[in-house]
Amino acid sequence: MSDTSSKSDKTKAPKVVAGLHYKWIALSNTTLGVLMASLNATSLIIALPIIFRGIHINPLSPGSFTYLLWILLGYLLVTAVLVVTLGRLGDMFGRVKMYNLGFVIFTLGALGAALTWSQGNAGALELIIFRMVQAVGGAMLMANSAAILTDAFPHNQRGMALGVNQVSALAGSFIGILVGGFLAQFSWRWVFLFNVPIGIIGIIWSYLMLKEIDIFHPAKIDWLGNATFAIGLATLLVGITYGIRPYGSSSMGWGDPMVINMILAGLVILALFVWIERRVEQPMFNLKLFRIRAFTAGNIAGLLSAVGRGGLQFMLIMWLQGIWLPLHGYAFDVTPLWAGIYMLPTTIGFLIAGPLSGYLSDKYGARPFATGGMIVAATSFGLLMLMPYDFSYVLFAGILLLNGLAFGMFSSPNTAGIMNSVPASFRGAASGMRATFQNVGMPLSIGVFFSLMIVGLSSKVPTSMYTHLTANGVSAATATHLAHMPAISYLFAAFLGYNPLKTLLGPHILHSLTAQQAARLTSKEFFPKIIGDPFKHGLVVVLTFAIGACLVAALASWMRGGKYVHPENITA
Repeated sequence: MSDTSSKSDKTKAPKVVAGLHYKWIALSNTTLGVLMASLNATSLIIALPIIFRGIHINPLSPGSFTYLLWILLGYLLVTAVLVVTLGRLGDMFGRVKMYNLGFVIFTLGALGAALTWSQGNAGALELIIFRMVQAVGGAMLMANSAAILTDAFPHNQRGMALGVNQVSALAGSFIGILVGGFLAQFSWRWVFLFNVPIGIIGIIWSYLMLKEIDIFHPAKIDWLGNATFAIGLATLLVGITYGIRPYGSSSMGWGDPMVINMILAGLVILALFVWIERRVEQPMFNLKLFRIRAFTAGNIAGLLSAVGRGGLQFMLIMWLQGIWLPLHGYAFDVTPLWAGIYMLPTTIGFLIAGPLSGYLSDKYGARPFATGGMIVAATSFGLLMLMPYDFSYVLFAGILLLNGLAFGMFSSPNTAGIMNSVPASFRGAASGMRATFQNVGMPLSIGVFFSLMIVGLSSKVPTSMYTHLTANGVSAATATHLAHMPAISYLFAAFLGYNPLKTLLGPHILHSLTAQQAARLTSKEFFPKIIGDPFKHGLVVVLTFAIGACLVAALASWMRGGKYVHPENITA
């Protein structure tokens, strides 16, 4: 592989020889950074209702739904768009330098969000902006952490090190759900403020202890490549995200000309990015890296695993919040926190399998563990398909544990396989591209999974809801209107911890009914029994897609070949 920065070789920074214990310092610090970034990506999921109440806005009103989407997904979109650029900048100007700056920007963004001063739509907009500032810092942390570890550890220990790092990222996405729900019980501002002292510790620690070990290569910034990649990917992901929003009389927005145009424009601009990168002297990302089979297969597998895992996380939370927890006596307003608690077996599985599989992959290569992990993940999704909507939690927890073991088994070896396969001079960009594939998987998965679920619900719910509403005193006209409301309305109501039927009926309709009818309609059991069978029908469709994604990921992972370490990485 040729080095695209040969013209600037004379200005390379001197290579630093680190002490024997430096690798453990690098591991502990980067693990803290990645954990904080990934934890923050999901900490708002359960805290959203309290946050919106704190800024006095109804997230379910038609005019506020866009704010809801951007507060929920804006962090993920910005991170996905920027990680490649920031990883490449790390190659050019120093990975530790970019990583340290990431801690600073992330902490400032968290402080700004915690101090949001406005109410209503203005407050929501301020939160979105500060979340995006956080996302810039988080992207710097995520893009450069794997490269810093690859610099610090010898090739025969990278699987273990990257395993710990990646498990912290995966576990953080689930722990964030729990932490956000817990802190929001005190004040919504704590959901953001708790990042500040952690960020300050990380800033001091990283600036004092981390060193630039590998030679970095100053080069000209590929402005055109950076711009086309960022604009193209952002346009594509925003279009996909808006596809789940209702449009006109349709329950989804895939027929919205704006959505169609954004997706097509995004694809065209990304094609232009590829054309530019093949012609510029010093590209943002060296596309020749995709000639390395282990790199390409590992990234395809990573994308498909993220698609299989990402949206399903939301589906399982909605299953718990909208159906299972209310059926077992939990009030709707406490279901977000308890959903996070009941999802913990997945995190436990990550923590067990990640470091162990990473350690073993150092000896035997990534292929058997990453491939096996995806096959086990597909099996766990198949077992979920067999569960009734009112399941036994012991069996459910066992399947979640198996699912966590599967993704822990996959993620660490897959990351090590990718990072070992590229030349040392491209580690930052390669780490960024790896993170991009993973981060793109989440919004893509959400778009696909919600669409499939909405199709399944729309075919089953209207008749059931109309029958139950009219049987309890609701007029035929009102029942018809509510039965044909977009499924996203009651899905997000349950997701946000609102009683869906109480929210949809509203005080005016409820006051027109008898006390007994109103109590029955807004009871903990009424909505779950209406939605239970249709939700399970939609979930089977979603899980079938997830199984397919995991099996194709297993195939891609197997196609990476045997253990491969780029010659530069053996002596790096």
